[in-house]
Amino acid sequence: MARRHPGPEAYPPSGFPVPPADPPPAAATLPRPPRTVADAWSWLVAAAVGFVVGYVLSATVLVVVAQLNGHAGDLATLERLAVPPSWVVVSGLVGLWAGFLGAVTLSSKRWGTGRVLRDMHWGFRWWDPFLGLVTGVVGQFVLLPIIYLPVSLFVPHLSQRLSEPAKHLTGGFRGSDVAVIALLTVAVVPVVEELFFRGLVLRGFLRAFAGAGRVLGPVLAVVATGVVFGAAHVEPLEFLGLAAFGVVLAVLAYRCDRLGPSIFAHATFNLAAMLVVVYGGVVRVPVL
Repeated sequence: MARRHPGPEAYPPSGFPVPPADPPPAAATLPRPPRTVADAWSWLVAAAVGFVVGYVLSATVLVVVAQLNGHAGDLATLERLAVPPSWVVVSGLVGLWAGFLGAVTLSSKRWGTGRVLRDMHWGFRWWDPFLGLVTGVVGQFVLLPIIYLPVSLFVPHLSQRLSEPAKHLTGGFRGSDVAVIALLTVAVVPVVEELFFRGLVLRGFLRAFAGAGRVLGPVLAVVATGVVFGAAHVEPLEFLGLAAFGVVLAVLAYRCDRLGPSIFAHATFNLAAMLVVVYGGVVRVPVL
């Protein structure tokens, strides 16, 4: 009689232990995204698209709010004022932030883990406020004056011209308007812009330039992030200072491997600039 072979259910033979399957690697041990150069460039393209979409949304929101306020006919005039109404400033910022945060979220969901804050290296330590405070003050009152000292030899009334964008954003407001603009400038702007520039853009450049070497790659990424940060503000005269401090913020985010220090440095820088403008002085660069 033919010997019958046991069916699949007979394996493994009774009494033999089944080796456990290898556990999947813990999420914390995986490299943070973007994990490939292709993903990195996808992040950077998403950032560029988010920037453009943000400006379109900014203009759209501004037109809608102006229509609701009955100022549709004189919106262009209000925007050109040295100190525009607070609703003009806030409406423009809201649209821009929507584009920034949309790019951050899309990149994490499509080419990351889907955990947005983790992918952007969100994190804080107890000493981050102190590190950020020192960096912001030194950046505003030491770094930028040194950078613009040679420029002042060739550009007349440089301090006054550099202060105009900051006054456009923060100067001349009174009462509750000051509180609203201060909250946005010191608390919201640093968070949104650090997620976008030192989260999305910096991490994209770090992966994209990884092939350049362990030293040159991060240097290129940090400098490129600073240049993008300066150019994004669309203020030609202030580009040098904005880019320089953008490099400082990128170094903080890269070396500390989290956004906490750069967020506090950004907030301190903006607070210092706002206080100088509000109390009648001049500031070297616009609020970031």
